[in-house]
Amino acid sequence: MDWLSLAGIMLGVFAIVFGNFLEGGTFAALINIPAAIIVFGGTFAAVLVQTPYVVIKDFLVRAFWLFFPPKYSLEDLLEDLCQWAQAARREGFIALEQIAKIEHSLLARKGLHLLADGQGPEAIRASLELDMYKQEDRGLQSAHVFDSLGGYAPTIGIIGAILGLMQALGTLQNPEAIGPGIATAFVATVYGLASANFIFLPLGQRMKHLVKNEYLFNELTIEGLVAIAEGEHPNSIRYRYEVLRRAEN
Repeated sequence: MDWLSLAGIMLGVFAIVFGNFLEGGTFAALINIPAAIIVFGGTFAAVLVQTPYVVIKDFLVRAFWLFFPPKYSLEDLLEDLCQWAQAARREGFIALEQIAKIEHSLLARKGLHLLADGQGPEAIRASLELDMYKQEDRGLQSAHVFDSLGGYAPTIGIIGAILGLMQALGTLQNPEAIGPGIATAFVATVYGLASANFIFLPLGQRMKHLVKNEYLFNELTIEGLVAIAEGEHPNSIRYRYEVLRRAEN
């Protein structure tokens, strides 16, 4: 996770803890293990019921993006495309078969294989765009998992508060225990609202931003590969790249 996102989460937690302190509360009053189990356990359970296994599996993989965001260097991509174009013009499309073996991007690797197989520009574009749209859809579904967590957490927090109130009202014979019991019950509501608005929903938006960057990178990759299939000069590819980049910005 980049420092800005981490700082935002830490600032949100600090705001709650410090605000509670200014109102006369204590840090210990915000710590409640049963409430945490109810809220977070119940929230994740609800999302597991709702979400297909394949989406959860992909979500767990893409969640690492939040800690180690993928680096998409458009300048490096342009250099690769120009080198591939030069190799194709100098040695023919069959030379791209060897380059594909060492290419890390699955989309670019597939495109290079299609070029080496002699596929036309439109066939290459259609095949790669289908993969690009599927990849984007998987990314958005992973981001939607965070949105679902943010949607369920406040409701589960209310359930936790109700359970806590039930326990507190069960001690009516001991009036001194009612006040602290009710205060503890509402900790579950704090957990639900805070986790939704400071963690889950912001991380969902962060994930969508990363998916958008991936989509842009893939779109430029496809345009470059199609340009190679059309026999364009590397300088022409550079010009097309600049035009597309200005359009995206």
